[in-house]
Amino acid sequence: MNNSIVRGYALPVSRRHLLIVVLCLAWVLPGLVAHDPWKPDEAYSFGVVYEMISGGSWIAPSLAGEPFLKEPPLYYLSAALSAVLLSPVLPLHDAARLATGFWVLLTLLFCGLAARELNGPGAGALGIALLLGSFGLVVRSHQIIPNVAGLAGFAMAYYGCARAMRGPLGGVWLGTGMGIVFLSQGIPETATVALIAALLPLVSSTWRTRTYAVAVGVAIGAALPWLTIWPLLLHTYSPGIFDQWLQSETVARLHGRAGTGLYYLRILPWYAWPLWPLAIWSLWRAFGSGPVKPAITLPLLGLLITLLALTEGTDKRELFALPLLVPLALLAVPGTQTLRRGAANAWYWFAVMGFTFFILVAWVYWSGLELGVPPRLHAHLHRLQPGYTPGFKWLPFLLGALYTAGWFAVLFRSKRNAQRPAFVWAAGVTVTWALLATLFIGWVDTGKSYRGMIRNLESALPSTYRCMSSRDLGEPQRAMLHYFAGILTYREEAAERRRDCDLMLVQGTPQDEKVPPGNWIKIWEGNRPGDKVERYRLYRAHP
Repeated sequence: MNNSIVRGYALPVSRRHLLIVVLCLAWVLPGLVAHDPWKPDEAYSFGVVYEMISGGSWIAPSLAGEPFLKEPPLYYLSAALSAVLLSPVLPLHDAARLATGFWVLLTLLFCGLAARELNGPGAGALGIALLLGSFGLVVRSHQIIPNVAGLAGFAMAYYGCARAMRGPLGGVWLGTGMGIVFLSQGIPETATVALIAALLPLVSSTWRTRTYAVAVGVAIGAALPWLTIWPLLLHTYSPGIFDQWLQSETVARLHGRAGTGLYYLRILPWYAWPLWPLAIWSLWRAFGSGPVKPAITLPLLGLLITLLALTEGTDKRELFALPLLVPLALLAVPGTQTLRRGAANAWYWFAVMGFTFFILVAWVYWSGLELGVPPRLHAHLHRLQPGYTPGFKWLPFLLGALYTAGWFAVLFRSKRNAQRPAFVWAAGVTVTWALLATLFIGWVDTGKSYRGMIRNLESALPSTYRCMSSRDLGEPQRAMLHYFAGILTYREEAAERRRDCDLMLVQGTPQDEKVPPGNWIKIWEGNRPGDKVERYRLYRAHP
């Protein structure tokens, strides 16, 4: 059996694969369960999933009783399926969130396959480790959001483009990845993938072959079912909703007012750390040593096209930068393999000292939060989340101890080689995230969940009422009202939803009370514990 070098000593390939699988699972699993849907993106995304589970249409997604086609339904369908299958043993929202784990693991798999295809044996695990170590991926890859399915589609498409150099099978993966992007994100993101595949032959002779042309033809055939079946079903279900979706995908997203074009360049230094310095090193070496290799051409083209597409978009958010991480990870692989010994040692020791420090700090904060030692830290943390009930809990403690022991085991077992800093860095990110997601998940959930506030609102509701209208109430709040209390609000902002209700819920700020016009009496006022931004007030029509 062939051997590979991992952490400085020879291991069978099967055991090497087992180690990277363990690292991926240790990174993915913490944070997927044990907390409610959080505002903003998780709350409204789960609201769509909950509507599907509650009998809503799987063709035309809806949110709190209204059509909601911000994204096509692929991710929502997968989360609904996961919720139905696993809800007997998990809360509905936790069961739905496990679908995110599936899509993230798919992303890691195809990023590794693309790295191996472009750089040869041994590079696949390195590509996965580099992606795991990027800061921008950590939090978003543990949330109920359709973007994680789109990211898996992008990774699959990159592998398809790389594999297409050897035969038509790459076209199957390219077309399937494009279809996943379309059914989870929409038309502009799909056009980005198509443009990358179309421009490859123009920028590199490696893809200017008959083999690649055949693969592209296969990709078109593989993508067609993904690109056509759901739109046809949606048009058959409701031509009006189809027209609204098509207009939002073309007019609103492509021709709206664009924001500042430098947003993504400003966030990349922290969002894509440590990928971008390694990518720059790869470029430096590539453009000074003869013809540019496919391992540089494909991810560089993908990075530039995706960055341009994001910059031209009308909405700028760090969430939308996720597709930048896959080409950056692929671009960083050759840079990591050729890193100078001094730079590699500096990166390794920076990871060792930095993550060890943060791990120790996490345990100090856990002691202050749960054990009350030191007292001043305990009081400070309680002021930040006044609704949290502290106390020693065995399961988070044992999981945190296990991850901490794993970190020191990695340090003692790692041996010097070119890939060691990347794997140690990925392990450090994994352990730090796991401690945050186990030791502090309940504390964070207290301030981010709407459960307590909605339960308090329910206690103030009259025994009988016709319906509840709303004013300035956001999508996350309407979704959580439906989930936690079964309340569907009728927005005054939407003429087709407006009703003559005897209750009205108004979202505002603590300083600004927006009393609705007419004869209303305030019967309740509240907010999430420690929330100094949002304030909710419930009014009842005067008899």
